[in-house]
Amino acid sequence: MNTKKPSPLALPLIVAAVFTAAAYMLEAGDQDTRGYSGRIAMRLSGMLPRYHVLQRPIDDSLSCTIWTNLVTFYDFDHSVFTRQDLDRLAAHERTIDDELREGDVEFGFELHNLYCERLRERVDFATNLLARAEWDFSTNETYRIKRKDAPWPETREDAEEHWRLRLKNEVLAMRIARELDAEKKAAKAKAKTAGAAGEEASEDDEDDMEETGDPADTPEQSLIKKYRQYWVVLSDPDSETVLQHYLSAVCHAYDPHSDYMSPMTKEDFDMDMNLTLCGVGAVLSSDDGALKISEVMPGGPMDVDGRVKEGDKIIGVKQEDGEMEDIMWQPMNKTVHKIRGKKGTRVTLKIIPRSDPSGATTKLIELVRDEIKLEEQAATGHVERVVSDGVETDVGYIYLPSFYGTMDRSPGSEGYLSCAADVAKYVAEFNAEGVDAILLDLRGNGGGSLKEAVALSSLFVPSGPVVVIRDTRTSVPLPIPDGNPVAFRKPMAVLVDRASASASEIVAGHLRDTGRAIVLGDEKTHGKGTVQTVLGMGPEKYGSTKITTARFYRINGMSTQVKGVESDIHLPSFLDTLDIGEDKLPNALPFTRIRPLNYKTCWNLDSYIDELKRLSEARTSSDARFARHVANVAAAGKIYDREEVPLEYAARREMMKSDRSVTDRDPEDDAEEEAVSVLSRRKKRRDSDDVVLQEAYRVVADLVRLNGGAKMPPQAVDWYNALLGF
Repeated sequence: MNTKKPSPLALPLIVAAVFTAAAYMLEAGDQDTRGYSGRIAMRLSGMLPRYHVLQRPIDDSLSCTIWTNLVTFYDFDHSVFTRQDLDRLAAHERTIDDELREGDVEFGFELHNLYCERLRERVDFATNLLARAEWDFSTNETYRIKRKDAPWPETREDAEEHWRLRLKNEVLAMRIARELDAEKKAAKAKAKTAGAAGEEASEDDEDDMEETGDPADTPEQSLIKKYRQYWVVLSDPDSETVLQHYLSAVCHAYDPHSDYMSPMTKEDFDMDMNLTLCGVGAVLSSDDGALKISEVMPGGPMDVDGRVKEGDKIIGVKQEDGEMEDIMWQPMNKTVHKIRGKKGTRVTLKIIPRSDPSGATTKLIELVRDEIKLEEQAATGHVERVVSDGVETDVGYIYLPSFYGTMDRSPGSEGYLSCAADVAKYVAEFNAEGVDAILLDLRGNGGGSLKEAVALSSLFVPSGPVVVIRDTRTSVPLPIPDGNPVAFRKPMAVLVDRASASASEIVAGHLRDTGRAIVLGDEKTHGKGTVQTVLGMGPEKYGSTKITTARFYRINGMSTQVKGVESDIHLPSFLDTLDIGEDKLPNALPFTRIRPLNYKTCWNLDSYIDELKRLSEARTSSDARFARHVANVAAAGKIYDREEVPLEYAARREMMKSDRSVTDRDPEDDAEEEAVSVLSRRKKRRDSDDVVLQEAYRVVADLVRLNGGAKMPPQAVDWYNALLGF
């Protein structure tokens, strides 16, 4: 049997045969969609101005934003279209509003078809160059890896020059990554032979090694396969998907959380709300052609496994013992269905770590699909004995992964869930054990039930409003019920990070504003201060629309939107260095404020903040483990913020080797490993390995010492007067 591989020079001829087909051409009328797609557009153009909190009409100004959204959705890194193409498309820049009202969605299909035409030209160029190029890695050229703000190329020749640098960068990165992988593997083998640390190496080490394509292929051959798949996927969507892209661009012109959902997208949304999305326990979003892991669900397979981070990107999926399938640029709903599967089956994900924005290295993570285990999402707690300056302080620690709660069942009934009730049980245990303070850990908590947020605050604050919800017509404060018995009256603190959002921000802000607690953690929380409502659009085949209909406000009148809740004492995590948070999203609603409520604080813990900050800074500045953690956070931030990379071999190798010293750090040597979620750290690692948590304990111990063991006075907030603020 002849096993000789074809020459790389033959590959572009095979590819070109595929690319000459015009199968990518789509029209709004394909599959008899023109009639109802136009009606969907007209209904959407009427619903958004009416129900969105901005009450903004769809006019020429909004049309320009829609146009920008759609162009950048397709060509996010400004590498496919030319300036001439944009001039051609500009005829629609101020007419989309009129077209929507008339039920004309042709522009969405026109733009899609032009993109596919230009992409075919770029990929033809790329595959031919990869097959014949002889790279010179001794020159001082650089490549701009962050191109969202880069100018579009003026001509086709300018575009091809960008692609030459892009391909040179990918080939160089892949060659060096393979070299570094081989060196790392050899070092582990040597250490194991010598009876060193390799004796206790995890069985998963090999599965978690960096993987940079089929080792039988050259980097050039791997990239040719990549771009073949890239073309096939991008040029073969269905009309529903193209319509989804177009109408989502319309909704996103209002804000990033409003969206059009086709029937299939709505199905995925419902599964998300039922905590079963993907079968691996992740909330996903589309990002630069890949699937970005927006949230690792507590208790799910991905969280239990512990190797995946929020911000990582999925670029490939393998079923059981099948072949790895490249999912770059595939429609999100189709990819999600590939990741989802029967309980107990295995799926392998090809991951680009968030720590490597260049995408030079990938990891293979095998997971066993399962349903989210609700009991593993529940609040957990224990008593931590903290010794600081020779003084012992008993701190009640509570970790709350989400604000879960059943809306259709009463307390005591079968299936009833309440995070506030679960926290109350721990508080009762802490009271029985005589703890000195409580630390509430809301890191990674993306929110949930507003009702539960109010109930949780009522465990620690006697009365008064917790949050204000303001829609287009009314402002409604949500109060703590009259006669509320406070469950805990001693000092407390709340620990947050950039992933603490929505209901987490409501609770942290309320406890801070009432003087009831101090806030520790990342510089600020996520900053999502809006409420979304899902509305049907008629027949099921029309899909639904998710519209932002209201905003949250703290009782001090400040919105949590964009600004989030700032920490009183900054204890940074790796999330602090990433471009995540509401303020990083395009078209995010701005920060606003209302007249503060006429509320009274129930305690004065905020008066200790300056001294607590001084003590913490003095302690952490002399703590080698915390200093190493802060240095790693700063180094990771520099990697993430990098705009350009060198294309000279020695400089690039040194850069990649240095990067790996940060991103591949040993958790036994490092103070905190952000490769796992908070829940995984809690389940798999000792609290002593989490330096942020350890310092938070010490801050709470300082608070108890400064407070002298005093309890919150049994006073009530006059919340009737608070209503006068309206």
